[in-house]
Amino acid sequence: QVHLVESGGGLAQAGWSLRFSCVASGFTSSHYSMAWFRQASWMDCEGVASIDPGGRSIYADSVKGRFTFSKDNAKNTLYLQMNSLKAEDTAVYYCAADVAWFLSLSKNDYNYWGQGTQVTVSS
Repeated sequence: QVHLVESGGGLAQAGWSLRFSCVASGFTSSHYSMAWFRQASWMDCEGVASIDPGGRSIYADSVKGRFTFSKDNAKNTLYLQMNSLKAEDTAVYYCAADVAWFLSLSKNDYNYWGQGTQVTVSS
């Protein structure tokens, strides 16, 4: 059974850095495409970053240059390094996965989701 567990959320001030982790179990992350999404109360679920099994990645324009998505296949863990945080980055962040080879920021392309972790950035 596939499980994704995020951690690393919390409170931050604008300009700070945070790093999220997503531990995957029940599957081998090197065989899955994975992504980070975020949901704030004032907007639709937004795809933040996607990484395919080969390690290629794409980012939403809103985070490009500030966020970096990486994975450690040996630990079956994904990371989202978030630098230069802004108040508008405040949201619940979700890790998602699907057993396919693609890059996608569309939530409809992913069948497996973590429970989410909250980050609140104050300006």
